[in-house]
Amino acid sequence: MDRMRWCREVFSLSVSGSGAPSLAFRLAPIVAASFCNKNPVLQFKKPLCKFKFTNFSSIALTHLELVPSALAVTHSSSSSDDFDFVVVNFYHFVFIQDPQAEVVKHRTFLELEGLDINGRVYLNEHGINAQYSGPSKDALAYVNWLKEDKRFSDILVQISSPENGHTFPTLKLRYKPSLVQFEGGTSHLSLLDPSMRAIPLSPSEWRDRLEAINKTDPTAKDYPNRNDILLDVRNGYEWDIGHFHGAQRPSVDCFRNTSFGLSQEEITASDPLSNVDKEKANILMYCTGGIRCDVYSTILRQQGFQNLYTLKGGVSYYLKNQGPAEWVGNLFVFDSRLSLPPSVYYTGGTTEAESTPVSGDDKFAKCYVCSLEVSELRHRNCANLDCNLLFLCCRKCVKDLRGCCCLTCTTAPRLRPVLNGMQRYKKWHNYRDMDLLGKMKMST
Repeated sequence: MDRMRWCREVFSLSVSGSGAPSLAFRLAPIVAASFCNKNPVLQFKKPLCKFKFTNFSSIALTHLELVPSALAVTHSSSSSDDFDFVVVNFYHFVFIQDPQAEVVKHRTFLELEGLDINGRVYLNEHGINAQYSGPSKDALAYVNWLKEDKRFSDILVQISSPENGHTFPTLKLRYKPSLVQFEGGTSHLSLLDPSMRAIPLSPSEWRDRLEAINKTDPTAKDYPNRNDILLDVRNGYEWDIGHFHGAQRPSVDCFRNTSFGLSQEEITASDPLSNVDKEKANILMYCTGGIRCDVYSTILRQQGFQNLYTLKGGVSYYLKNQGPAEWVGNLFVFDSRLSLPPSVYYTGGTTEAESTPVSGDDKFAKCYVCSLEVSELRHRNCANLDCNLLFLCCRKCVKDLRGCCCLTCTTAPRLRPVLNGMQRYKKWHNYRDMDLLGKMKMST
C-alpha cells in the first residue's frame, strides 16, 4: 500500500468511539505533512500510550498499533514533571471588546499545542475566570501564553496539588454572560471599576485585622472594633467544613441567592449586615479565591456600604501565605477533591488532599442526618442519584442509610453503591451497567 493511500484510509475510517474524531482531526495535518517528506516519519506531540480507541470499521487502533511497523514513531522525550498534575485557579477583570473571538483564540491555542487541560474557563466582556487541571507542563504553558497578553500580565495565579490526575472531567471553554452565577446576572455591575469593588487586603493585613477582632471582648464598653463585621461570602456547606474564626454561617447553599445587606423590609438574624450603619461599619469579606467577594462588593457598594474590604486571593491564597492562623477546618473546593486541609497550601509537601480530623475545640461540623459531630471534614453525595445531595455524614449514618441522606432515598430506584472512604461517585452508566451485568448473571 503506498504511503499517501494508507494515510487517507486511516483517517477515513468510520469512528464509533467517543473522542476519536477530535484526535483524528488533530493528527491528520501532522500525518499528511509528514508523508510529503522524502523519508516519512509519523510524529506526535504526546506519547500515544495515552490514547486507546477501538471499534474502528476495518482496523483496531490501540496504543502504538496506530501505525504500521514499517513506519517510525517519534515524539519528544518528556520528563516525569510533564505528568505531575496541578490544579490552576485564576480570574481577572479586564475589558474584552470581542469575548467570542477571545474564546476562539484561546481554544485554538490549546488545540494547536495539544494541551491536556480539563476544567472551566469562562470569558466575557468583564474578563476571565478559570479553574482547570492538567500535567504541570501543559497547565503552565497556558498560563505563560496568557500572560504574554498585556491585559492579563498581572493575573494572580494559584496552583495546588490534585489527588491523582485530573480533578475535572472535561474542558468547558466558552463565553459566559456572568463569570460567576448570581441572581439577575452581573452584566450591569461595575466590575471593571476598582473603586466600586472592595479594597483588597493582603493575607498578612487580613490576619492582623482578624486577630484584633477575635482577641477583643465585643461586650466591653471600650471595644474598638464594634463596627467590624466578618462576612463569609460563600455557601453554607462550604462553611460547614471550614471558616475563619468569628464568621457566621451563610444562610444560602447557592451563591446566586446571597442577599446580605439587601433586605429593606425586615431585620433577620441570618443577615450580619441588617441594621448596620453603612457609613461606619467595616465589612471584611472573604471567599475561596476572591472573585465572589469582588462581585458582591460592587453590589454592596451600590447599596451604600462605604467601608468594604476583601481578602486578596481568597482563602486559598491566605492559607498559602499564613497557614491556618485564625482559620478552622478544611477548605471546600469546587472540583473532585472537595476538601483540602491547610497543609496542602501552606507547606506544599502534601500531594493528597486527605481529610483533617476535627479537633476537640472545633466542634462546628455536624452530621446532616443525626447532628452529631463528624470525624472527617469532607462532603459526600447521596447514593440516590436523583437526590445527589452534598452533605456531611458520620460513618454510622453512612452505614445505616447505605450512603443516602435520609430513609426516603434508601428506596429510590436509582441507587448507587455505598462508597468507602473519600471516593467520589462516577457517572451513572458505570452503576447501571454493573447492575445489568448482575441481573444477567442471576438469570443464568
